[in-house]
Amino acid sequence: MDSHHKALFLDRDGTLIIDKVYLSDPDGVELITGTINSLDRVLLYGYKLFLFTNQSGIGRGLHTLEDTYKVNARMEEMIGLKKPLFDAVCIAPEGPKDPIVYRKPSPRFISESIKTFKLDPSQCWMVGDSEADINAARAAGIHIAAVKTGKIDPSSLAVVKDNDIPVFENFAAFVEARLKPLYHA
Repeated sequence: MDSHHKALFLDRDGTLIIDKVYLSDPDGVELITGTINSLDRVLLYGYKLFLFTNQSGIGRGLHTLEDTYKVNARMEEMIGLKKPLFDAVCIAPEGPKDPIVYRKPSPRFISESIKTFKLDPSQCWMVGDSEADINAARAAGIHIAAVKTGKIDPSSLAVVKDNDIPVFENFAAFVEARLKPLYHA
């Protein structure tokens, strides 16, 4: 398949930005070290980018969908790359007690994106910091990478140990170790 059929599904909090728990203020956005250069590289490598974020604070009534749009816009502004940076964004607003539609570990957004954008699942990755991220990727049948920049070290999770899922210090370390450019000089 062509290079335009590969993609990264990226968690937001704890993967691209520091997880502040129910972040609703755009002024609170802090990028994790290496995020900008790594995203620039994966775009040069020909990957499509998808943002896939659980935002249960919306379902819990702690902030609004509009707040989340503002936080995402601030993140993209700070990253400073092409706009829109993401080919699609999934903000899952369900709280933990709500019926799951898009909330990870649901693979629905990944599966729909694979179909809509004609992606090759064998060339797609979900990069995140939680068991929900890992299980969404497993259910969708794409590659998984866990990063240690979230609230917990994913190395401690049984799902990571039992399935030999690679764990990286951060998103930049994942890009360096696992992604290759389209063309080799």
